[in-house]
Amino acid sequence: MEQRTKIGYLVGGGLKENFRVRLTVSPQEIQEGAFVVIQSGEWNYYGIVTDIQLGATDPRFADEQMEGRFPAHISKALHGQTLYANLEVLPNLMLEVGPEPGTSAYQQWRSKIDAGLKDEPRILPVKNVPPHHAQVFLADAGDIAEIFGDPNEKGNFVIGYTREQNHPVCIDLEKFVQRSSGVFGATGTGKSFLTRLVLAGLMHYNKASVFVLDMHNEYGFDDVASDTKKAVTGLKTRFKSKVRIVGLGAGSTIRGQVPDFNLEISAGDISTSDIETLTRELNLRETAPTVLNALYTSFREDWFARFKAMNRETVPIEDERGKTKEVPHPDSVAAWANANGVNVMAAEALHDKLRRLFNKSYIVEKPAADSVKEIIQSLENGQHVILSFGEHESDLDYLLVSNLLTRKIRSAWEHKTNAFRTHGKEEPRPLVIVVEEAHKLLNREMAAQTTFATIARELRKYYVTLLIVDQRPSQIYDEVMSQLGTRISGWLGDEDDIHAVLSGLAGREALRGMLARLQPKEEVLLLGWGVPMPLPVRSRRYDDEFWKELLGGKEKRSKEQNLKELGF
Repeated sequence: MEQRTKIGYLVGGGLKENFRVRLTVSPQEIQEGAFVVIQSGEWNYYGIVTDIQLGATDPRFADEQMEGRFPAHISKALHGQTLYANLEVLPNLMLEVGPEPGTSAYQQWRSKIDAGLKDEPRILPVKNVPPHHAQVFLADAGDIAEIFGDPNEKGNFVIGYTREQNHPVCIDLEKFVQRSSGVFGATGTGKSFLTRLVLAGLMHYNKASVFVLDMHNEYGFDDVASDTKKAVTGLKTRFKSKVRIVGLGAGSTIRGQVPDFNLEISAGDISTSDIETLTRELNLRETAPTVLNALYTSFREDWFARFKAMNRETVPIEDERGKTKEVPHPDSVAAWANANGVNVMAAEALHDKLRRLFNKSYIVEKPAADSVKEIIQSLENGQHVILSFGEHESDLDYLLVSNLLTRKIRSAWEHKTNAFRTHGKEEPRPLVIVVEEAHKLLNREMAAQTTFATIARELRKYYVTLLIVDQRPSQIYDEVMSQLGTRISGWLGDEDDIHAVLSGLAGREALRGMLARLQPKEEVLLLGWGVPMPLPVRSRRYDDEFWKELLGGKEKRSKEQNLKELGF
């Protein structure tokens, strides 16, 4: 069994003010965020280092240098007696480990558990404190596996490694998909690589279907990293038939490659509420909802196509005096507005604003195929769908298409869940919707109108969760941020963004500095529901070695399964 590395002993503190640990090793050997174990009798306490402080038994010893004034051996001895370093440790969890294994006391303790007289030991939040001078150690691989899960067990996905001793740290993917989650980090910290890692894990372990709204065409086909210029493997390359790439618009290609099928949106699928979510992007007036409501009353599902077909022309007519005057064309916006008691200027203003949508090539009256239905069926059948926006990379395209598709998907999953609960039909497959540039859809103004906020708040009961990817978490609506389960955050420089990522978490003041001092591109802080306690880790690299480790295990298992099925 691996021996833990002893680093010090407990000298003070408490649950509210953190534990204080006197170091018995050099402070240069310990980093902020180190995972430590405090051993005390029959209990282990687990926590992370939030601060390292230098101290002295008398301030004069710290102020005055002893080197040169005394022989080296005396200076060293004085240093050891008068100068010290303390750790501040944020306690998180405790676990009853029982008496020393092999002793009669351990046998008695174990037999009580086996007889059902005592509960099986389990990880608990810290509710008491160990006594003075309890021994403190750096956590070993066994401790990490005890808390974060064994990397050899299926469903435990290695997201990174501890910074001091390189022990693997897992996230439980089954737990991960039960609530919405987020990947955060300033621009250039590798959010899309982190997201690729997580998606590869979800696809490999088959815990949920994944629908990626790929605004910048990064996840499907092979790519080249913008900074290192190295090749980046696309998810389609590795998961072939499991992943379907959808291009937006007929005949669209992604980086010169042909998608599995194309998405065309039927004009009849666009609801008036979809337009209302674009209020800020289209700069709509306050009168727009009234006009939209009147359009729907007049034409129902055909409102978009009929409004697009209206003209702005006038026709000359003679009045009773024989004078010619211009009146609205029978097929004009003004003629419709007059006939339906709608303000003509308001109707024409909306018509002007919607021209940006009327000209979109992917919105057609009669699509060649029902590609929205095909996306939903693929997801229901356990495949993963990556919607690449191709050349339609504007915020307007992203907001309209994302909201419309998500509304349809939400409706399908609610229907399936109700059928499962009411009539005992097949249980819906969990679905994770990946939203890039999430603040564009989930900011304070938009959140109340979009389907995404509803999903973040309530849809986990309908088996749908979000994975939001963003560099400005402070711009995401507070209520949505508070609903996020697992949060994986790279370095963030802005104080407001740090505050947003840590919102709703215990000990956030202690974690604030840790998040600001992460190494850009190399380290992430794991927080929230999917991990038992916060921990900074060196993130796994998205490279050939990663794919070898991930898919290599799969091949080995399937071979053994095949032999078993053949009777060997």
